[in-house]
Parts: sequence; structure tokens; C-alpha cells
Amino acid sequence: MIRLIALRELRSLFATPSTWFVLAALQFIFAWFFLARLDAFLELQPQLAQLANPPGVTTMVAAPMFNTVALMMMVMVPVFTMRLIAEERRNQTFALLLSAPLSGHHIALGKFLGLLIFLVVLMVSVPLMLYTLALGTSIDHGLMLSNIMGLLLLVSSYVALGLYISALTTQPIIAAIGPLAVLFGLWLADIGATAEDSPWHLFSPLHHFQNFNNGLLDSSDAAFFILFTAAFLLLTIKRLHNNRVYG
Repeated sequence: MIRLIALRELRSLFATPSTWFVLAALQFIFAWFFLARLDAFLELQPQLAQLANPPGVTTMVAAPMFNTVALMMMVMVPVFTMRLIAEERRNQTFALLLSAPLSGHHIALGKFLGLLIFLVVLMVSVPLMLYTLALGTSIDHGLMLSNIMGLLLLVSSYVALGLYISALTTQPIIAAIGPLAVLFGLWLADIGATAEDSPWHLFSPLHHFQNFNNGLLDSSDAAFFILFTAAFLLLTIKRLHNNRVYG
């Protein structure tokens, strides 16, 4: 059942013309940032050649590129999650889904996985572009894999939060602004906290992504993303159960 709902979400996404416009626009933006970072790296080559241990192309181009994509996904994911439940409620199709012999976790996990797979397809061009650099220089595969893993965990947390807020309202615009406000607020609190041991660092998904971005695989960061994602998925399942019981 989870697979069927995920496939339903994928078909719905790819059947919408605006989705293809967003895909094309994002691929253009990704390519523009990639070429801009590469051009900046090539301009710095004479100065870097004078260093005893100069940073490589993965550190100078790939890591900043992944960091940029992480920030862009913070803005883009709520645009997609708003339609998962809130738009179905507005279109009065969600009642049909609740009346089907599906449990809350089938619906929540199916919609979560469907959108996550779509976003992976959307972002797959980023590592593909970066790995073209291997044709002319060496790539730090460890740093690349760390960033890919961190980005996947980060986007999963974005989707889970957006899905929960989408389950709370019938207004898609509120379902989009809600998670963006939460994520943006946590990010601002994180960068505004000057103390290294500030508790705000613990709650910001982007802060935990930074270790992955730097090539550091810390189990506490992975645990944060897993718990963050699981918590909001459980809250979504609880909300769907209440919708079915109390209408």
C-alpha cells in the first residue's frame, strides 16, 4: 500500500506541467552555480599552486555547491509538501483517501516516500555534474559521499516537517509558509547564536548538515536527522488518525 501511494504521488507530480517548469529552472540554477564555482576555482589556481597543501576541487567547488543546494531545498521543499495533504483537503479528495482501507502510516509514509523519491530525481544532476570534474582532476570521494548522505538526510527532514504542517491545515499557502518559517527561523537562530554550546545549534537541521558538508560523519548528526524525521512522521500519522476518528 505504501508503494502504491508513493507511485500515485510520483505520477501526480510528473503529470503537472508546473513540475517540469520547476525541474528545468532548478537544473539551470544548479548548472549556473556549478559553473560559477568552477570559474572562481580556476581563477584562484595560480595562488593555490603556491600553497604547500592546497585545497582540492572537491573542497572548493563540490562542498560549496552542496551547501547551496541545501539552502535552496529549504525554500523549495515546502512548495511541494503543501500539496501533499492540504491541497487534497481543499480539492475535497482527501476524504476519499481516508475512506479507503488504508491506515494512517500507509498514507503518511507513501506520501513521504513519493515526494522524497521525486526530490532525489530532482537533485541527482548535482553529483553527476560534480563527478564530471573527475575527467580532469582527482575527486575526494569520501567528501562527495558525505555530502550526498547529508543532503539526503536533510531533505528527508524537510519533507517530514512539511508533510506534518500540510496535515494541519486546509490552506496550501499556509502549508507552504509554515515549514519555511520554522526552518528559516531555526537557521537564523543558529547563525545568530554566538556561543558554541548554544542550544539553538542542536535544533537547526542546517547546522547538523555542516559536518557532512565538511566531510565529518558524526553519528549524533545522523541521529538528529533520523529522530527529527521520525518524530514528524509520527505526528503526521497521529493527525491522520484523529482526522479519521473525529472527522
